[in-house]
Amino acid sequence: MDTSQPLELTLAARATPDEIARLCAVLERWPPTDVVCDVGGLTHADLAAVNALARLKLAAGRLGHRLRFRGAGGELLLLLDLVGLADLV
Repeated sequence: MDTSQPLELTLAARATPDEIARLCAVLERWPPTDVVCDVGGLTHADLAAVNALARLKLAAGRLGHRLRFRGAGGELLLLLDLVGLADLV
């Protein structure tokens, strides 16, 4: 495993529980590293997406990863700000 470059993940169009479980499983297989998760493909900026991002961030932190999100659209940014989680992205 090459940890000299950030681990890159991509969130699917819908942030389902199965999708988050899949991404968390990937994180579990890597030693602590920088992780970039592309969320630009999210088609629905809703509370399920906010919940998914928060869960992924918590899981990454518990595993020692430094996770950041890339590509958040305007609606998702507004929703994250509204619920007080703008610092996630």
